Amino acid sequence: MRHRRSGGTTSSTSTFRYAFEATCRRLTGRYLRFNVFMTGQKVPAPAATSIVLHERSCVLEIAFADGRSFRIPAELMRVYSPSAEVKGHGPGQEVLQTGKRGVGISGVEAVGNYGIKPVFTDGHDTGIFTWEFLYHLGSRQQQLWADYEARLAKAGASRDQPMQEASPRACGH
Repeated sequence: MRHRRSGGTTSSTSTFRYAFEATCRRLTGRYLRFNVFMTGQKVPAPAATSIVLHERSCVLEIAFADGRSFRIPAELMRVYSPSAEVKGHGPGQEVLQTGKRGVGISGVEAVGNYGIKPVFTDGHDTGIFTWEFLYHLGSRQQQLWADYEARLAKAGASRDQPMQEASPRACGH
């Protein structure tokens, strides 16, 4: 079931938020599993306890069972999307995302009790963001932004430059 939210202020609520918080109450305090991030260190990933989509400011606010909360910009989520469109189908096939500065999130769909699937305003809707991945994005925002800007600079690209058309591949993707 896809839930959309209008407005974007923190005071307004939605059906999605209520349903999500009910699910989170069942998960509170439970660690879903360990995940290995780029550092190679195992980091416990707590369950999310609340999530609020701020459409006007293009931010996803998420709180976790360990008491930490993060405000993750939609642009950061979009450029690090765990989808094949961004990650590729294997090592070295990552696609640098450009022109995403103004991207927002127009809707969010719950995925089981382990994550969400955001719908971005540029039409991208294939990445499943697990609680572990969202925790990673939130807790490492500063470093992820620096890495992204360095990759843009190395490629001679910018956050505002539109994506170039992908060259055709043998498999048709």
